[in-house]
Amino acid sequence: MADNDAMTETTALDDRWALFERWGPYGLLVLSTLIAWATADALGMTTAERWACGALIGAAVVLHLCWSRMARTRPGPSTAGVWHYAIRWAIGFALTWVNPLFAFYAVIGYFSVESLLPLRLRKAGLFATAVTLAGSQSGGLPPGGRLEWVLFGAILVANAMLVFLFGHFAELEEARSQARVETIAELERTNTALQQALDENAALHAQLLVQAREAGVADERRRLAAEIHDTLAQGLTGIIAQLQVVAATPDQDLGRAHMDRALALARHSLGEARRSVHNLSPVALADDGLPDALKKTVTEWGERAEIQAAFTVTGTTEPLHDEVAATLLRIAQEALSNTARHAAAGRVGVTLSYMGDEVTLDVRDDGRGFDRGAVRQRTSSGGFGLDGMRARAERIAGSLTVEAEPGQGTAVSARVPLVRHDR
Repeated sequence: MADNDAMTETTALDDRWALFERWGPYGLLVLSTLIAWATADALGMTTAERWACGALIGAAVVLHLCWSRMARTRPGPSTAGVWHYAIRWAIGFALTWVNPLFAFYAVIGYFSVESLLPLRLRKAGLFATAVTLAGSQSGGLPPGGRLEWVLFGAILVANAMLVFLFGHFAELEEARSQARVETIAELERTNTALQQALDENAALHAQLLVQAREAGVADERRRLAAEIHDTLAQGLTGIIAQLQVVAATPDQDLGRAHMDRALALARHSLGEARRSVHNLSPVALADDGLPDALKKTVTEWGERAEIQAAFTVTGTTEPLHDEVAATLLRIAQEALSNTARHAAAGRVGVTLSYMGDEVTLDVRDDGRGFDRGAVRQRTSSGGFGLDGMRARAERIAGSLTVEAEPGQGTAVSARVPLVRHDR
């Protein structure tokens, strides 16, 4: 912000200088002409001197008109600028020679030195202007006697010292301004490089998320294959074996017992199948965004479990990447399922928070809590419990924390990167 203000002030100052360089010479010429004409009789100007001054004034006007056109194509020091400065000084010197009060116009030599003269000629130009002004201040040129020459010399030395002193200060200020400009330019380059790095980091983050998603899909396939092999396939094998016994035995009581075993195995296998399907991509996100899907999930869960459940969204809602939304919804479902099975809670609060580059999901209940050191890897119903939720969060570069104490309720908090929906 400070750099922008400095640049704005510099631009405004440059505009004022440009305005003065364009119209200042005319204003100073008019002012000195009026003063000189008003004092012409008092200074004893002859008619020839008056005509000479008029011609020089006309030449000055023509000179400035021509330079106004040429300066548009010559913004910096150039050979044409040197000639313009020299001719303008000569006109001012001649006018001051005729009438010392034309020094009001000759003072223009102190201005626009940097834009007209190269560095090696600036001090010479300033000294030449100091000679003209010293002649005016000492009573006019040329000095009439020894005393006038001494006065002229003293005033010239004083003017020269002041000019060179202020010129030195101006050079220091110019160097500082140049350093400031270079610093601002360097900051802009640094900001540009930083923005590029942030963009590259965002792209890399999205790429890593895609890779994590692909790895997650592979893990999910392996999990389903293992569960089908360990549960469904074995269950079907057992059912077939029981049915074979029923078909081969004439004993109705024995056949009924084996039939009951087959039905039990079938129900168990159906439960395993439903559990495996439940862990796939959420259907709730097919038509709704994550906030709406979570609200419906929490409301339906509260009605089903007969527990007071509330859902809250904080921050500015943004469309999330499918994998992020699915992960947070699954974590919420698993946390609510754990609450219904184990917490004996009276109230549950679910909060979804959008916080800059992160999204957090908090599930809190006022139930019985538990001892975190005694948590098993899998729940008694066969689910993955806290370890499963943590694995889901870590799969997309997130984290999961649990706060619980016996009798103090439980708080599950998942924090994941805010990766926006692919467009």
